[in-house]
Amino acid sequence: MTADERFEALQLTLPPAPAPLGVYKPCLVDGKYLYLSGHGTVQEDKSLIIGRIGQDMDIEAGKLAARQVGLAMLSTIRENIGSFDKIKRVIKVLGMVNCTADFTRHPYVINGASELFASVWGTENGVGVRSAVGMGSLPDNIPVEIEAIFELI
Repeated sequence: MTADERFEALQLTLPPAPAPLGVYKPCLVDGKYLYLSGHGTVQEDKSLIIGRIGQDMDIEAGKLAARQVGLAMLSTIRENIGSFDKIKRVIKVLGMVNCTADFTRHPYVINGASELFASVWGTENGVGVRSAVGMGSLPDNIPVEIEAIFELI
């Protein structure tokens, strides 16, 4: 199966590709690499999932928020690149978790996006290197922000 076919088989709906809220590009192609700026928790109705993990939401809600960020990233890819099949592999993911100081399971939260990418591009090409870190705050009090680098075909 191709990445586009895998995505269709998942029967997921993409939110609208988020517009920049500052002076930056949501994505940039440089040679054979696609760089995605930090994406947030944009939902289908353009609203954001809001809250701090460990205070306003639990770890499972945080993981679902990370999956929603992954969907927003896929939306940006589709809008700007046209097809998931044009992505060879995930290279690097940086996941930032808005959480309380005592929260320590950042990697589990970011798995929400990583598992989504693995389901689209397969475990060989959909899993890259990754960092998952805690933050004292994120824009608009979103629970998760993720940026990534992909290799193009």
